[in-house]
Amino acid sequence: MAILSKEEAQAILKKALGFSKADECEITLSGNVGGNIRYARNEVSTSGAEENVSMAVESRFGKRSGVATINEFDDKSLEKVIRRSEEIARLAPESPEYVELLGPQKYITTKAHFDSTAKVDPAYRAEAAAKSIKAASDKGLAAAGFLEHYTNFTAKMNNKGLFAYHPSTVVDFSVTMRTEDGTGSGYITQDFSDVSKLDTGKASQIAAEKAANSRNAKALEPGKYTVILEPAASIDLLRNMFYNMDQRNAEEGRSFLSKPGGKTKVGEKLVDERITVYSDPTNAEVPASPFSGDGRPQQKVTWIDKGVVKNLYNTRYWASNKGAASIPPPGNVIMQGGNESIEDMIKNTKRGILVTRLWYIRAVDPQTLLYTGLTRDGTFYIENGKIMYPVKNFRFNESPVIMLNNLEALGKPQRINGSLIPPMKIRDFTFTSLSDAV
Repeated sequence: MAILSKEEAQAILKKALGFSKADECEITLSGNVGGNIRYARNEVSTSGAEENVSMAVESRFGKRSGVATINEFDDKSLEKVIRRSEEIARLAPESPEYVELLGPQKYITTKAHFDSTAKVDPAYRAEAAAKSIKAASDKGLAAAGFLEHYTNFTAKMNNKGLFAYHPSTVVDFSVTMRTEDGTGSGYITQDFSDVSKLDTGKASQIAAEKAANSRNAKALEPGKYTVILEPAASIDLLRNMFYNMDQRNAEEGRSFLSKPGGKTKVGEKLVDERITVYSDPTNAEVPASPFSGDGRPQQKVTWIDKGVVKNLYNTRYWASNKGAASIPPPGNVIMQGGNESIEDMIKNTKRGILVTRLWYIRAVDPQTLLYTGLTRDGTFYIENGKIMYPVKNFRFNESPVIMLNNLEALGKPQRINGSLIPPMKIRDFTFTSLSDAV
């Protein structure tokens, strides 16, 4: 029962709503079917499958609301969860930010469900792991990897006439390769909606090559360097920036987009003019849901256009309170890129660092978006257009805002963690200390 068709979901939601006695009632029904395989030291350690379907009911009396959940769907259980949410609502305090539920909405169509991914089975997972392990063993390396896939659906209905339904699929793969002596490490991660685009053997060869080439890293003095950031190295910093473009935070003075007097930096140039960022649920590479969590339709929205801040997202309450356009948070992030390959960037670098991945990222100053973290799994010194040797990992202190003002080159965007991010060449990236971790 975990994956319901549009008609099946609609029938259950209608039946549940029929039990409601609340002023307003909204029900979200969601489910997933998936599986995973994990391996370490070139041997599979675990493999599993899961399926789940659940319902969340929000009932409202005036400005009071209560939520209850359940995963049983016979008539008695449906009435039980409705009554429970109503009991909670009657006990709840009034919300000072109450906004009535949405009525009927029009949603665009997005293609986020692929039969190829929905049909992934244990045999596929075993073969995918075997290809990755072979890439490691062929080079005398040890692989530790994880593959998981899901088929999902979300349906939403309320007593104001809203109904929404969206199916999707996703497969995530990542692997770390280590040398036998423990001095070298390589990494790669890939995710797709359509599993036919995934080749774990080919991907693992990239991680294996990085691991083999990163043995016996040398120490470089910390300082400001030109860096070439692969998408896995920049995605977390950039995502922290893009998902902090909240209108309320900016207007209340708690954001890197804040200005005195409750003003924001919308309309101002924030980063290099080569930076354009938008979200688009219909994008074929990173398709997303046509509706947000609160039921608002998702459309293509430009957040930064040629370096200028164009839009901020908000809640329905804040949009109404401020008389602003109602813009939900993005379902994906797409950053336009350029034509340079990573190889081209290396050839055009006199002295710099190639960074495979960043991790352990923590906020230092939210109002400047200053973050600290570490490189890992393949960090290399570049001189006169060539990779010279592996270097020990660094701790960095950097802001993505400053980073995007120090842009030198952009590559072709690649899908990573559900977004499209290009490799980037950045000058004056700040490394503050060394790390002995591989």
